[in-house]
Amino acid sequence: MRGCFVTGTDTGVGKTVLAASIAAALRAGGERVAAFKPVVTGLDEPADRDWPPDHVLLAAAAGSDPAAVAPVRFGPPVSPHLAAELAGEPLDPARLRAAFAAVAADADVVVAEGVGGLLVPLARDWLVRDFARDTGLPLVIAARPGLGTINHTLLTLAAARAAGLTVAGVVLGPWPEAPSTIEADNRATIERLGAVETATLPRLRRGDPALLAAAGAALPLARWLG
Repeated sequence: MRGCFVTGTDTGVGKTVLAASIAAALRAGGERVAAFKPVVTGLDEPADRDWPPDHVLLAAAAGSDPAAVAPVRFGPPVSPHLAAELAGEPLDPARLRAAFAAVAADADVVVAEGVGGLLVPLARDWLVRDFARDTGLPLVIAARPGLGTINHTLLTLAAARAAGLTVAGVVLGPWPEAPSTIEADNRATIERLGAVETATLPRLRRGDPALLAAAGAALPLARWLG
């Protein structure tokens, strides 16, 4: 299966923007793209006119149905396992694996996205890292460009590789037009110490598929996705 699994060094680091950019770029290149995120939480949060909920943004980028992109959705902005418990609907790993397989079956390439970081629990004994391993896809890691990102990113790389996952690359974003000394050094240091190719994604004004596609097209997707 061609594609990638987008994870992040933390929550709010731009995973969905990165995943949507990759999906939109592939779709613009003529690929049949499937986007998938096993669980979306936080739908009770106020709506953002420029940035729709994750599953809606991913669906727009891939040209698919939001309900198929994220088969499980919760209102509270909490970890998936807690959201499921609060709703009285514990997450079933087998159900999520089957939903992923069904979405991927009708596509040339699949872009999956995790929830938070790799060690976030989806169920009590089943982490995002476990789901990433189940998909068999290489990882693309979204990370912040500023202070603290070296430690967070290297820890994520270590957690991924300890589980036998392949890491295709790291993407720092939003990347400024004129990066500071620390941002430029962070990128070089992550690449050197993490032994990983490191790219960047610019700040986007809104979740428009054309803007996402242009940003994603600048990433080395042919090399990362195979």
